[in-house]
Amino acid sequence: MTQLTVYADTDPSKILIETREAAEIADVLSDLGVVFERWNASIALPDAAGQDEVLKAYEADVKRIMEAGGYKSVDVARVTPDHPDRTALRQKFLAEHTHDDDEVRFFVEGAGAFYLHVQGKVYRLVCERNDLISVPAGTMHWFDTGERPHFCAIRIFTSPDGWVGHFTGDDIATRFPLFENAA
Repeated sequence: MTQLTVYADTDPSKILIETREAAEIADVLSDLGVVFERWNASIALPDAAGQDEVLKAYEADVKRIMEAGGYKSVDVARVTPDHPDRTALRQKFLAEHTHDDDEVRFFVEGAGAFYLHVQGKVYRLVCERNDLISVPAGTMHWFDTGERPHFCAIRIFTSPDGWVGHFTGDDIATRFPLFENAA
């Protein structure tokens, strides 16, 4: 279930906010310039569905997002518990980084956790199917797929280069609770 937990960035044991209410999540994140919305990801994807099939299934949603935001490219990140590179992918995304581009993600399957490091706080947002999040360019963050990842997210970019991370070198992600999906 979608959940927002806010911590002091110096003390992961100190929870400042914890909520599962979509309206409250959207309100808290909007103060950071982050967009959070609940959409309808009702199309069941076959186990072997690749990028083209996922994009075709959600073509109308993708078109609407891209036109509204002036985005230029799109891809699909789909990671399953048996993905051969799941451990390496988890480690890559667990490192705090920024982007020169907004990070727009529409979760159409499974779940994962975004961690935003902003204004002396860490915002941990567990995103699941139906969640759309748009993180402004330059926002320090990381993403955890979980030890047994199961998620499919449509990723939308302003840049035609797609995902390009600028790693901060800070080990802050090692000090906060990991996302452990039950899938």
